[in-house]
Amino acid sequence: MNNISLIFIPMLVCFVLVYSIVKKNNAYASFIKGTKEGLGLFKEVFPSVCAMLLAVALLKSCGIIEDLKIILSKYLPYSNLFSDIAPMVIFRPISGSASVAILDQICASGGDSISCKTASTLQGSTDTTIYVLSLYFTSVGITKWKHALKVGLLADIIGIVSGVTLAIIFFE
Repeated sequence: MNNISLIFIPMLVCFVLVYSIVKKNNAYASFIKGTKEGLGLFKEVFPSVCAMLLAVALLKSCGIIEDLKIILSKYLPYSNLFSDIAPMVIFRPISGSASVAILDQICASGGDSISCKTASTLQGSTDTTIYVLSLYFTSVGITKWKHALKVGLLADIIGIVSGVTLAIIFFE
């Protein structure tokens, strides 16, 4: 696979240069223009991404996840399952990368476990609602998104409940 990228990337650069010459376009000026636009977008989006990463780090380090796991294990059936996937349920609407890291931790104990299969189902049946709203709505200037938040979180709850239910039905 690495050999393909060693050949493909230089061919792609050559193709872009040849295409630019054929179309009589200044490739360097277009590159600089695109870079300036990208930096402007980065300047608009970076505060939202930084705030989201800070919120995820604070939520991880404060210990609330461990407390929730203890509470869930006392009061729910399938207590081991729910205590394993509780961090996934919390972080999935907030951050895709955090939920993938949690999924990796869950599946490290065994890829065929009910916890891994349920967490994988949750990964596919929910979305990063808060991340999408904060990043994309901010970048296009939408400030009134309380209804979108409610609908997105409701869809996440439905996805979580149906994902857990289906995982228990099909994988248990």
